[in-house]
Amino acid sequence: MKEKLLEIFNRLYERFGPQHWWPAKTRDEVVIGAILTQNTAWKNVENALDNLKDNGLLELKKLYKMDTETIKELIKPAGFFNQKAEYLKNISKFFVENRGFEELSKLDTKALRQKLLNVKGVGKETADSILLYAFEKPISVVDAYTKRLVKRHKLCECSNYDEIQNLFMENLPLDEELFNEYHALIVKLAKEFCRKKPICNGCPLEGI
Repeated sequence: MKEKLLEIFNRLYERFGPQHWWPAKTRDEVVIGAILTQNTAWKNVENALDNLKDNGLLELKKLYKMDTETIKELIKPAGFFNQKAEYLKNISKFFVENRGFEELSKLDTKALRQKLLNVKGVGKETADSILLYAFEKPISVVDAYTKRLVKRHKLCECSNYDEIQNLFMENLPLDEELFNEYHALIVKLAKEFCRKKPICNGCPLEGI
């Protein structure tokens, strides 16, 4: 399985090249984007992030102090704005009360992941995205595209989040850069070829 997963990565990297993901200038922006991207397309997230940036609110400390109604108005493009405004307040409170990235980075991955999962509005995919892209921890993010890849290429019979995550983490080096690039390449593949209605002809994984 290790060889197969590495072959998939190498084929995707050869075809698409480095993806430079997560598209954010700060760690705060990664965390905020991870909340906003729940159940919506990234282009909608970008519009919401632009609104926050234009109003000087693309920082967790500032969101913590800002009233919820203002946040709701600014993040409307991302959808589910009532819910996501609450989640942004929750995650900003978490970071402020735990003295930010510097203090939280001292925790090991497992302990930090559990702390994140205890925050209302942070599920496994969101927590792992924050761990990988904001804290640079070596962890595999499992999203709908990853599940699609695993199913279509029959990498395992697993279906739930933890099983699929273990498939990657037990068969690949625990390297943050590798997991970062792998996830981004899977997303690229899903947009170009492995769509809901797949385009198999010309796919870089054709034959696997």
